[in-house]
Amino acid sequence: MAAIHDESFFRWDGNILVVNILGKPGASKDAVGKPKGAQLKVNVTAPPRNGRATDHMVAFLAPLFGVRERDIEVVFGRESIHKQLRIAKPGRWPEVFGPWAGPKASATAKSGQSCPI
Repeated sequence: MAAIHDESFFRWDGNILVVNILGKPGASKDAVGKPKGAQLKVNVTAPPRNGRATDHMVAFLAPLFGVRERDIEVVFGRESIHKQLRIAKPGRWPEVFGPWAGPKASATAKSGQSCPI
């Protein structure tokens, strides 16, 4: 049987949230957009040079998930708009992800609030 989020922009690997990103460097502001297919749009103001936009993206996303920058691993796409991030034990759940759907989904958390991990 297929998992609920097989066609989604995110999935769980134990307590690690795996997110597929469609990045837009050089944007007018840092922002998390809407999902586009199996990727989440994320705009960052940093220029697309030598992975700086990805580093900036990680720094921007860390507080949104309630983690430290070092808790976000760039699996691939450091110098590409197509990326995959692994976020260890997120403590927050941005609204774009919808209702809490973590590895322990029986406990609930409201969007943008602490997660029960």
